[in-house]
Amino acid sequence: MNADRSIADRSQPQSWMPILVLSVQEVFEIMLGCRVQPMETPEPRPNGEFTAMVGLAGAICGVLTFSCGGKTAVQIAKCMLGPEIASSEDQVSDALGEICNMIGGNFKNKLAGLDGRCMLSVPTVINGGEYSLRSLADGTPLEVVMQFEGGPIVVCLELHN
Repeated sequence: MNADRSIADRSQPQSWMPILVLSVQEVFEIMLGCRVQPMETPEPRPNGEFTAMVGLAGAICGVLTFSCGGKTAVQIAKCMLGPEIASSEDQVSDALGEICNMIGGNFKNKLAGLDGRCMLSVPTVINGGEYSLRSLADGTPLEVVMQFEGGPIVVCLELHN
């Protein structure tokens, strides 16, 4: 067993939920100047008109996804880029990809023992609600639904065991 793999084996991914929540909160506070809070039971379930994702490879492997509705995506882009800038679909997609990337980076940097032994992929953003996403990660996903300016956002971490 290599050293990178043993770090992930010793960790308890289920105990990472507070780290994931904190990572989302910090990115939103720093990059958007907004607070987000976990929602206990979102009603109705948010549609993923926009989904951004980054892959993780190295000591931990998997995918982190960030999903929200179209109105929420535009609001995030406006908070990040300014109301006059965030008018195009490309700018909204770029903003969401960057938010997802920052959440992934913040999360992995909070895990003790990784010390740069986990890399993130370039973000990918899907626009449209008519798709299904299936990860080949075989671990139990960690998912948090948070409230942002009246709309839900969903962050999900799926790890490969």
